[in-house]
Amino acid sequence: MELNDVKDVSVLIVGAGPTGLTLACDLARRGVPALVVERAPRLFPGSRGKGLQPRTLEVLDDLGVVDAVLKAGGPAPVGMVWAGGVRQGEHRMFDELEATDSTPYAEPWLVPQWRTQEILYARLVELGGSVAFGTEVTGLDQDADGATARLADGRTVRAAYAVAADGGRSAVRRALGIGMAGETVDPRPVLVADIRVRGAALDRDNWHLFPPSADGSTGFTAICPLPGTPDFQLAAQSTDGAPLDTSPGGVREAVAARTHLAADDVIEVRWASDFRPRAALADRFRAGRVFLAGDAAHVHSPAGGQGLNTSVQDAYNLGWKLGLVLRHGAPDALLDTYEEERLPTAARMLDLSTRIHHGQARRGAATRQLGLGYRDSSLSVDARPSGDGARAGDRAPDGRLGAGRVFDAFRGPHFTLLASGGCRELPALRAELVRTYRTDRLDAYGDGLFLVRPDGYVGWAGRDGKGLQDYLTSTQLEVLRSGA
Repeated sequence: MELNDVKDVSVLIVGAGPTGLTLACDLARRGVPALVVERAPRLFPGSRGKGLQPRTLEVLDDLGVVDAVLKAGGPAPVGMVWAGGVRQGEHRMFDELEATDSTPYAEPWLVPQWRTQEILYARLVELGGSVAFGTEVTGLDQDADGATARLADGRTVRAAYAVAADGGRSAVRRALGIGMAGETVDPRPVLVADIRVRGAALDRDNWHLFPPSADGSTGFTAICPLPGTPDFQLAAQSTDGAPLDTSPGGVREAVAARTHLAADDVIEVRWASDFRPRAALADRFRAGRVFLAGDAAHVHSPAGGQGLNTSVQDAYNLGWKLGLVLRHGAPDALLDTYEEERLPTAARMLDLSTRIHHGQARRGAATRQLGLGYRDSSLSVDARPSGDGARAGDRAPDGRLGAGRVFDAFRGPHFTLLASGGCRELPALRAELVRTYRTDRLDAYGDGLFLVRPDGYVGWAGRDGKGLQDYLTSTQLEVLRSGA
């Protein structure tokens, strides 16, 4: 959808980063007209958020881009500690986990952020969407029926709903007057840059780690090969809190001062920036017709690779709810569950990122985000006795389903009614919105009937269909009923 063609739109998405592009893709496949506007003239050019966690890979699988993402990246290389130009030994940065039937993606996957965004943008275009680049939102007003965004060129755009996905310094969040409480995780700024290195000056088999110098003149430095590219990502920490030189010359000097490489071993500086590690959380994720998502709602230390991943899953949570409201007549109150579910989740991930930054937690199972869920959500009801297997609010596991996989059944914008084991009498639900599958008992689920949300979480579970209709009424999901 081009900006010149529209003044009114169902959803206005401000920001074409991973959050905005994920949401736009999800809405496009639901037939919801969305306009994405981006202040910058093009997609973000740097590698910044390079680690995709297993749960995010599951999201990208559902959106139809996981094959491209896997092809574009690779597993995180083993860390190698250096001192005085000599290898000191390996450092395992991530706890190793094995893939299983229920968790097909078990390890983080490194893909430069610019490449992830290219893949999502290509998918959006394939689905009929587009991005209006060079378009800045300078103000936003709303009323009971929608939101009106004011653009820098004087034009306005009217939308039923708007989503701020415009980063940690979100102009939309400021326009709404929503506070963002937080802390500086580390007062020392970090230089981050994408560089190319001469020939065999540095191998691509390891994530190269250079501890701070003994005299304190240089801070911790890491140089990580970026899979699928000839580039490395440099991360160099300041020692005194002073700003770092992000010019090509400054980047080369930082490499020469902190590693065994010479300045002219850096043959190209492709992108550079700096930041101060910070943790902050917005007071609210919804204000009337406007939602905050991604960095506009929560800002993380990069330690542990949680920021981009939490952001993508914000979009994944919000997309199906907007779709039900705008396309199928679900009540607006359903959208309140976005903040209910995502704000506490973001708070937990912020705490984890901060503890990893300070060396108080490892990059283990929790960073994979497979254990995140919504058991306390008003959308989660389990009518079975407690026991093994997935519970309402849990991530719905993968597994074998006939000749295919459970995730094959989930793929798409629909709900899934999954009968595992002896349950044979299935309630009638709206075929346009819910697909039904019967299978022998799946150990990851146990016996029962499971209504799985479009974002891959169990909404309701029971031994049989009793209670499901009451659940649909109490959770604003009556549109799923047959004949609704």
